Amino acid sequence: MKPGEAKRSVAAQSDECVETSPARAEELLRAIIQGTAAVTGTEFFRLLVKHLAGGLHVRFAFIAECLPNLRARSLAFFQDNSFGDSFEYDLPGTPCMEVAQGRVCHVPDRLAEAFPEDRGMIDLGTVSYLGVPLRGSSGRVIGHLVMFDDKPMPADPLALAVLETFAARAAVELERERAFEDLKRRKDESDERFRDLFEEAPIAYVHEGLDSKFIRANRAALKILGLKPEDVATASGKDFVPDTPEAQRRMRLAFESVGRGTDTSGLVLELRRHDNGKPLWIQWWSRPDPGGTYTRTMFLDITERVLMEREKARLEAQNAYLQEEIRSEHNFTEIVGSSHALLEVLRQVDQIAKIDSTVLILGETGTGKELVARAIHDRSPRKNRALVKVNCGAISAGLVESELFGHVRGAFTGAIANREGRFKLADGGTIFLDEVSELPPDTQVKLLRVLQEQEFEPIGSSKTIKVNVRIVAATNRDLEELVRAGKFRADLFYRLNVVPLRLPALRERAGDIPLLAMFFVQKCAKRLGRSISSVSEQAMDWLTNYSWPGNVRELQNIIERAVILSPGNMLVLGGESHTPSRNVVRHGQIGESKPAGENQKAEISKGASLDDVERRHIECVLNQTNWMIEGERGAAKILEMNPSTLRSRMQKLGIKRHKTTARPNP
Repeated sequence: MKPGEAKRSVAAQSDECVETSPARAEELLRAIIQGTAAVTGTEFFRLLVKHLAGGLHVRFAFIAECLPNLRARSLAFFQDNSFGDSFEYDLPGTPCMEVAQGRVCHVPDRLAEAFPEDRGMIDLGTVSYLGVPLRGSSGRVIGHLVMFDDKPMPADPLALAVLETFAARAAVELERERAFEDLKRRKDESDERFRDLFEEAPIAYVHEGLDSKFIRANRAALKILGLKPEDVATASGKDFVPDTPEAQRRMRLAFESVGRGTDTSGLVLELRRHDNGKPLWIQWWSRPDPGGTYTRTMFLDITERVLMEREKARLEAQNAYLQEEIRSEHNFTEIVGSSHALLEVLRQVDQIAKIDSTVLILGETGTGKELVARAIHDRSPRKNRALVKVNCGAISAGLVESELFGHVRGAFTGAIANREGRFKLADGGTIFLDEVSELPPDTQVKLLRVLQEQEFEPIGSSKTIKVNVRIVAATNRDLEELVRAGKFRADLFYRLNVVPLRLPALRERAGDIPLLAMFFVQKCAKRLGRSISSVSEQAMDWLTNYSWPGNVRELQNIIERAVILSPGNMLVLGGESHTPSRNVVRHGQIGESKPAGENQKAEISKGASLDDVERRHIECVLNQTNWMIEGERGAAKILEMNPSTLRSRMQKLGIKRHKTTARPNP
């Protein structure tokens, strides 16, 4: 029998037909419906074939879906009162091929003769077969519902009707299953794409519970926060916020917005990394989940930007300070002189500059303490950073602490903005505290802490600021006497007096007066637009013999006055009498001051030029050394010149030793 003749051959082979009664039909339908009504999917297919086999009294029943390339795969298989394994098979040569083509196939007996190629059914002892197609909503065959047996299966209109009814129900379920699988597949693909986007995004993403506990975090977030994947389960957003007033305030603002269910956009938060505790700044966006169970957070690492802005602000503040310094004219642009006392100071400056110890410069007013402080800074490893100057005596007692340590907005009346103090400006450099003896007692305590710990708090703030500053202090008062009088803290004095440096008064280095005088003459004449090239003999004689209680500053002031009042191109003092008035010369008239000594006095002839001053100065030093040029006690050493350079200058200036006083030069 040919496969195509299977259905037509049923009548020829048997005229038997199972009688159908209403009671039997009702019982069969009730049993199948009750067995499958409450289930869907795979469980529906399994119970359907089980109840079909039991209700129609056959050994085998299965339902299958059609696959490409003329293949089919079972969805459920019931055999001998138990479920069999799923299987997949080729349709050609089987009665299922007829069904897949949209026809009902009924083989009442001798199936092996009708489909000899179907070895699967033949090996099971199958002799009869009934199969109906499963049609989808479009009418296309998507599967088949089959029962077969090892005994003949007469035509049974009820069995066929039941199979066709439940084939339609199974087709709907199969389409639903396929749609669900398709949706699931697309969802999985979408989830995978989301995971890829979430994990590989260059922006940090975090899902947090309403208590800030982490739910998930992408790789960028883990990297920024210093977390490992295993740390996420125990991480909490609040744990990253440092215990500082400003950081805690910003965190409260963030969580208040989340609590209100509003978006938070672009808020800057200060955090600390989980792995090493280093400061971290992020720009933070957060939006509550529509369900209200967690928040979706996104943030960018702006640490580098914040640090750059802070450095920029520091440099701008430092630049503003330096501009103020530039606008205020300094007393000196260089140290002038070659006396033994001054050279000893410069030697100590070279030694002190290389170390980072605190320096206390002692000396009378006007001796050049600030100039020496600058020399120490310029020769130190900190020379590329700022030297910040503070005159402690020029600031009112109520403002000196704010000037030194800064304040926050609202710290006191008039504090309308944050201000960085001088110690913050000097971070990495040097701070020069002039007239340190004038500091109020409360400020002395705070300065002591900076010296000990290199840290302080601005006024009105609880935030501790760390600085790396070298302190150079100066005073013209006797600090030890102030300590004994209870006006200066003893512990602060000992902290400041690590390396004391005493500057000589001008009267102690009178040999430098001619050089200083000519230096100031040239400087003032250039600034004032005067053409003065020499100093009168009487003026130089008076300058050299005066005791200079105001030291170099007083000398500069007298020279400036003389430059203004001198009628010609020669410097004279005091108009017609060639002497300064009594209110300028505080220690009396010309003859009242004691000479500084012939070995230090430079004898300047009337109308002396700068070359004359230099010549007399070199001759004075040569006389002191008995015309010895080289060696530790030689003139070149005192003048800080190379011996060959000194000889060249002597030759140019015409300096020669008189034969009457000549001695062999060692």
